[in-house]
Amino acid sequence: MSMRNPYAAYENNSVTTAAPGELTLMLYNGCLKFIKQAKRAMEENNFEDKNMNIQKAQNIISELMVTLNTDIPIAKQMMQMYDYMNRRLIEANIKNNAEVLDEVESYVVEFRDTWKEVVFINRKAQHSGSERV
Repeated sequence: MSMRNPYAAYENNSVTTAAPGELTLMLYNGCLKFIKQAKRAMEENNFEDKNMNIQKAQNIISELMVTLNTDIPIAKQMMQMYDYMNRRLIEANIKNNAEVLDEVESYVVEFRDTWKEVVFINRKAQHSGSERV
């Protein structure tokens, strides 16, 4: 079987073999990518691409909401923030407002950077034989 698109195969393998923490990190990074693409489309007055990329970012936020472990106390606060970001993405799309996208992007960066640190701490704990955080 020949590979038609080796990058797509690699991307698929990286998703199917990633640990749950790394999948969440991929979601944050994907959301950031789509927000940046939406901002670029806004600058180019390409409303179709802007809409498509904002909707992709919203889909990722929705996935983060669905997979949130509501048994953890901070999850309620995270859910509220995800809901807020989702509503702001809708507003940015309707009003064609790049400043709102900048705001949401800053929140996603904060979540991503925090999550990256959690993944790092857990990985370090696993490799040293300690308990997970």
